[in-house]
Amino acid sequence: MILYFLRHASAGEHLATPKKDEKRALDKEGIEQCGYIGRALAALDAQVDAIVSGPLKRCTQTASLVGNELGYEGKLQIDPGLRPEAGLADFRKLLEKYSRQEAIMVVGHNPNLSQFLGAVISDSGCEASLELKKGAVAKVEMRRASGTLQWCVTPKVLRTLYDAAVESSRPNTSRK
Repeated sequence: MILYFLRHASAGEHLATPKKDEKRALDKEGIEQCGYIGRALAALDAQVDAIVSGPLKRCTQTASLVGNELGYEGKLQIDPGLRPEAGLADFRKLLEKYSRQEAIMVVGHNPNLSQFLGAVISDSGCEASLELKKGAVAKVEMRRASGTLQWCVTPKVLRTLYDAAVESSRPNTSRK
């Protein structure tokens, strides 16, 4: 199975009230990040059978926007195993539930999403130390309960690559 780990994109400042914070939406930068990530995944011909998101608004927005860029036509799946307070056992249950799929994308929060990623790519069963920045996506090739990290990119890297590609495609107007 191919497993894409996607941390929700930028959603501004944390709100003190938990109920209000759960409804915190992506900010302008977060919406842009989703575009860069989604277009990059589409350019890499990433195909997913399911997109599974945590229930908080910033996660479902990230999942929907990136899914749209990918041309994903399935229903967005919401799973409590991707809530900010979920543990590794919850995540393992989620993986078991989708084990028949060839490729899935999970959209969640830190610190637990980085911990889940670290746990699945570690041979020894202990966690590898890896931090997913907001809007970052990692591709892992799973074999049974463990996986191999194929790549991990941030929206900042993708924005830089995109800007460089746009710049290089412009006609050279300088005169010698």
